[in-house]
Amino acid sequence: MQARLDYAKAAPGAVKAMFGLEVYLKACGLEHPLLELVKTRASQINGCAFCLDMHTKDARAAGETEQRLYLLNAWREAPFYTARERAALAWTEAVTRVTDGHVPDAVFEEVRGQFTDKELADLTLAVAAINAWNRLAISFRSVPGAYQPGQPLH
Repeated sequence: MQARLDYAKAAPGAVKAMFGLEVYLKACGLEHPLLELVKTRASQINGCAFCLDMHTKDARAAGETEQRLYLLNAWREAPFYTARERAALAWTEAVTRVTDGHVPDAVFEEVRGQFTDKELADLTLAVAAINAWNRLAISFRSVPGAYQPGQPLH
């Protein structure tokens, strides 16, 4: 794969604004492991190799297990996720696939039972952010592989 465009150089102000959202999300109070699962799951759905590479590396660096990462695509059938994580993953899938049912009431009720109003707003912003990053990376063919945890990226 060859990158089409360096979007950070082409639109630095927009990327800086997106990084501002990432700074907020990192400090919003949601658990870091949960956010990495959400970012990884949305990136699986969208098929974003760059973001999958990044967020699985970040998750592993933060202590996530290989088993949970390997089974994330089948989280409903795997017993390794908490009720809160399951609700977040269901919400992530529904928001990412918003055109497939406009985020069903049943998914909202499930996530509402696990998250406060602020947490749910923050979770939804995290899903929106990773979907935006996925669309940038996919559209401009960001090449996976070079990212290392701790780099100042999303």
